[in-house]
Amino acid sequence: MRQHLRSFLFFSLGILSFASMGFAQAGGAAGSAAGAKTSAADLWSVSIPKPPANPAPAPKHDISGTWTPANGPGAGIQASGVAAMPNDGKPEHQPPFTDYGLQVYKSHHALEGKDAVLPGFYDDPRDKCEPMGFPRANFYNLRETQILQDEYKIAILYQYDTKWRIVWTDGRPVPENIDGGVKAGKELKESRFYGYSVGHWTDDTTLVVDTLGMMPENKVWLDTAGRPISDKLHVIETFHRVNHDRLEWSVTIDDPKMYTKPWVAMNKFPMMLESPQRDIMEQYCSLTEMEEYNKLFANPSSGK
Repeated sequence: MRQHLRSFLFFSLGILSFASMGFAQAGGAAGSAAGAKTSAADLWSVSIPKPPANPAPAPKHDISGTWTPANGPGAGIQASGVAAMPNDGKPEHQPPFTDYGLQVYKSHHALEGKDAVLPGFYDDPRDKCEPMGFPRANFYNLRETQILQDEYKIAILYQYDTKWRIVWTDGRPVPENIDGGVKAGKELKESRFYGYSVGHWTDDTTLVVDTLGMMPENKVWLDTAGRPISDKLHVIETFHRVNHDRLEWSVTIDDPKMYTKPWVAMNKFPMMLESPQRDIMEQYCSLTEMEEYNKLFANPSSGK
């Protein structure tokens, strides 16, 4: 009921050319699945291909491509909280809150999870169209995702809210969290909604990304179930390209202000390669639509 209006986004060839080298490697089999002789008119309706029975090996140091959740588009919604730790009331799915983290969690009024409130009483900043921030971008409507790559950096383009982030792979050091931002090399930089990301390859097919420097707890949530994060957060992501057509995406949360120890929020989440010629549907947050939703449904259904 909270799905936002969708329309088509026509990505420019200029943007896609950013990853021409990566797509040349990663897009071969997927491009063939779409059909090498596809007419120009039909390129606007390239479908999601079925994965081949015997996929080619993963290319070396390359995660570029257009990816979608392998278990279907609904798999990335994660409405009840992060995929590996849904907020369902089970003890094994309770994050290791600090006293302060639990206090902040209880102050949130989420629409999903075991402590969900009625629709007229939620206070999720995302549903007021505030910037989602990171790592919530990985946990809220994770759908078709484009990864573009060159010799210095990787750009991750998310379908929802047409947002992106940059992962530097040029050998620069991982920033250090400090009050109000990060120390990045010799510079002091401000906090950012999507932080500062640095990646390194641990082997030919595995990229590990460290992200720090996110916003404080009054700006962002971790997930739709209202779990908190702070500006002391350190996110560790692992992108493992299993073969040419499959990518596994893992996320670990390390936030000593909110949690007593690191914990896994997404564990080898499977993504499937699509055709590099597939046009991605646009999704976005509209404040006027949210206001209309509150007026016509949320408030009346909650007795307001």
